[in-house]
Amino acid sequence: MAPIIVFITGANRGLGLGLVKGFIAKPDHIVIAAVRDPAHSTAQALAELSTGEGSRVLVVKYEANVEQSAFDAVKEATDQDIRHLDIVVANAGIAKLYPLVKDVKRADIVEHIDVNVLSAVSLYQATRGLLQKSTGKPIYAFMGSGAGAFARQPPVSNAVYGASKSIVNWYAVLINAEDNWLNAFVLDPGWVQTDMGNAVARFWGLEEAPETPENSITGMVEILSTGTKEQYGGKFVRYTGEVQEW
Repeated sequence: MAPIIVFITGANRGLGLGLVKGFIAKPDHIVIAAVRDPAHSTAQALAELSTGEGSRVLVVKYEANVEQSAFDAVKEATDQDIRHLDIVVANAGIAKLYPLVKDVKRADIVEHIDVNVLSAVSLYQATRGLLQKSTGKPIYAFMGSGAGAFARQPPVSNAVYGASKSIVNWYAVLINAEDNWLNAFVLDPGWVQTDMGNAVARFWGLEEAPETPENSITGMVEILSTGTKEQYGGKFVRYTGEVQEW
């Protein structure tokens, strides 16, 4: 059986690490873990993860705020005999501060758009050719957030992260329309108890985020493994499989 090949950015911590673990535990999966520093202990530890039969992790260097980095990461993978991709998850992102619009600094908006949006567009461009070589039904998933919603935008100060995630939604819809062979959508993990998720919760006066990593990761792996373009293409999909309004 040919392996399913999954490319995940931001793969050594938080949701990215959870997705690596979820996929690599399955048989016949190759997970390309794209990380900022392959020499870091958290990246080195990826080689020690338990794997399903015929599965393995391949670590490549990737810096979300550098346009060329996505193309270099893909070349690094192809140099190690990766000839196609089945699933790409644009997970890497930042959420550094939560200002009101009246207080937000232009430079902070630009930084969050650079990392959360432009990196995902570059990653799509860099991986598109290998996705097109998939023998299955390839997926390009943007890691999304309810913070970027319009009709159900949460009533909190979020003028940089939320704004950047709203742009991600636009690109997912357009890519799905442009490539009729590709299932592109936004994947909402929920508000998860990761370092980032809990830090946000504390900022807003809560002890921790409401969603457990186990539930979120299990649901996202299932969606990415079985979801079709007819179900999810160009849509906002919660980890439960529920399609939500924008």
